[in-house]
Amino acid sequence: MKKLSARRRHPLAAVVVLLLALAATGGLYAAFAPADKAQAEETAQSLAIEEGKKLYTVGCASCHGTGGQGTTDGPSVVGVGSAAVDFQVGTGRMPAQQPGAQVPKKKNIYTNAEIDQLAAYVASLGAGPITPTEAQYSPKGADIANGGDLFRTNCAQCHNFTGKGGALTNGKYAPTLEGVSAKHIYEAMQTGPQNMPSYPDGVMPQQEKRDIIAYVETMNDPKVASNPGGLRLGGLGPVSEGLFAWIFGLGTLIAVAVWVAAHTAKAKKS
Repeated sequence: MKKLSARRRHPLAAVVVLLLALAATGGLYAAFAPADKAQAEETAQSLAIEEGKKLYTVGCASCHGTGGQGTTDGPSVVGVGSAAVDFQVGTGRMPAQQPGAQVPKKKNIYTNAEIDQLAAYVASLGAGPITPTEAQYSPKGADIANGGDLFRTNCAQCHNFTGKGGALTNGKYAPTLEGVSAKHIYEAMQTGPQNMPSYPDGVMPQQEKRDIIAYVETMNDPKVASNPGGLRLGGLGPVSEGLFAWIFGLGTLIAVAVWVAAHTAKAKKS
């Protein structure tokens, strides 16, 4: 007992007790704090889904069905993912004003918070492409030359090789990419809206998407798009190219016809 009492009165006893108390406090915090944080995030997600369902019921259910299963007026949204909602609603294409061959881009009627809530609800209906982060779609440090090669291979046949857009069949069209945000270009490649094919990461990796975005933004740069030397072929699609073919192609044919007629007439006189 005397030895134990002596140890308790040791000068370092208070320090040892303090260290043990700090260790216990740290251990308890590490054990319980992450659970509280995860629970808070789960609660916030649940609230976002709940609010998104309300917005969906008012603005989307009449065409896409009360459970997202689709109707004769609109396709199913089950499994389209939050990226599709962010693109369609963020660009104002949804809700659609009226049915037609293609839904045009228009002014957005929802706030960013409401779009996030709608996206959370639709994502809860089935797994799909997730809304990208800025690190995924930022063109900073991307390879513009490679982006140009990829764009001309995969996109130029519809959007024109400078991204000015072009006509498709049955009243459809490939919209211009001028003024489209990097986020929405990335989401369009992810989800394949309307007539566009989709390019998931398994088909086109994130880095290649970033390269394409860098190329498109370069082509939309005022210094590049201003064309101080005049209109360029491909810059305005079939208008300038058709005019070139009409003037020089048809002009050449007329000149050849006149030459043949003149020489034929000379041959007959001789």
